[in-house]
Amino acid sequence: MIQRIQTVYLILTFIVTGVLVFFIPLWTLSNGKAFYFMQDQVYTILLGLSTMLTIISIISYKKRQNQFVMGRLNIILNLILLGLFVYRSLNLSGETVTVSEKGIGMFLPIVAIVLLVLANKAIKKDEDLVKSVDRLR
Repeated sequence: MIQRIQTVYLILTFIVTGVLVFFIPLWTLSNGKAFYFMQDQVYTILLGLSTMLTIISIISYKKRQNQFVMGRLNIILNLILLGLFVYRSLNLSGETVTVSEKGIGMFLPIVAIVLLVLANKAIKKDEDLVKSVDRLR
């Protein structure tokens, strides 16, 4: 249901984790080439799982409790991904030849986490509204 605000947040999350990562590099290598998430299998798997959870969450709009749980799992997945990005950038800071410049792509999991938190707040608000209406019956 597109008219619900959490669906809009989840669609924006899908755009961040499923579309923008193809166009925005994670960092630039010292030879000037951009490093995308597809060049590392772990990043590809985690971003694929995150995108898949977002799509399943959008589709399961009738099951708000499952949607809420999938949102939390997606937040945890993006935190793990962000941790791997930070670990990689700190581990390979300036001493090696592999990383010379961090890109804006490293902050995409933060944007996804913020959008998922907003979606979960809206899902919780929806669930509370439905429970309050059920009490009146």
